[in-house]
Amino acid sequence: MKFRILILLFVTLFACKTETKTAEEETTVEAVHPWADKASYQNAAEPLKTWIDSRAGTGKPVHWISDGAVYEYPSGKKLFGLIGFDSSTIIWPDEADGKVTHLTRKTFAYTDAETGEVLKEYNGQEVKPIAYPYQMITYRFENDRIYGDVEQGVGDRVQFIKSEDGIPYRKMGDGYIYNAQVYLDFPLPSGKQYQAWENYDFFIQPEGSVEEPYQMAWQRYGALPAWAGMPDTKAIIHLHSWRVESHDEFPKALMEWAKADKPQWLNPPKDVAEVRALQKGEAGAGWGR
Repeated sequence: MKFRILILLFVTLFACKTETKTAEEETTVEAVHPWADKASYQNAAEPLKTWIDSRAGTGKPVHWISDGAVYEYPSGKKLFGLIGFDSSTIIWPDEADGKVTHLTRKTFAYTDAETGEVLKEYNGQEVKPIAYPYQMITYRFENDRIYGDVEQGVGDRVQFIKSEDGIPYRKMGDGYIYNAQVYLDFPLPSGKQYQAWENYDFFIQPEGSVEEPYQMAWQRYGALPAWAGMPDTKAIIHLHSWRVESHDEFPKALMEWAKADKPQWLNPPKDVAEVRALQKGEAGAGWGR
């Protein structure tokens, strides 16, 4: 008798557990990607989707915070600190073969190597932040690489920089590593030649798998800005960057500087029309040639 009761109790508990699980499964709704109904998204390769989703978000603006320093080459002496951020958003078109458009602004401030205070002047020279009021990047996926063609500048200085080598990627475990190298070599209005090398390594992990799933390391080798007063000195810039979803996640000092000096940069351009309007404005520091 006791044995039969135990069997009945086990069957009842199992049935309840099964019913509860079934009810939970019925109420579970799979998250739908905001761009899932766009033919361009449906047609995109998985590495491209992962790159764009992590780099520029899925509709709401995202921000990449940067913190690093400038070092004299070849001595390795720390000359300045560097802080900054970019604000980005993305537009996936309706057409399957349409161009995916990344809209972004970025700005960086030089800081005192010891105190970390934002520099306004250095040895009597005004120190201007690097500030791009916009960059518009259109992506394509060819030969198993991501190509991002960049449009920037204003007036007769608007540039269209076609990506020639693309961004290679590597799948490592559940994550991706994307690498972008930039070799700059072009004449300046002064007659001098602008030469620099930049390298971007993005480390992308599945969302929720680690505390900071979107990370980037950036290096640059080139000349110091004119205000530094060392025209023949080469320097290395090294930055660490990570993505945040809101202004509440900005470091306090960075947010204070941004609100005071660069409030426009706290949001990306809202659309291509705004970019076209900006192209009719005046160039700012950091626009290149």
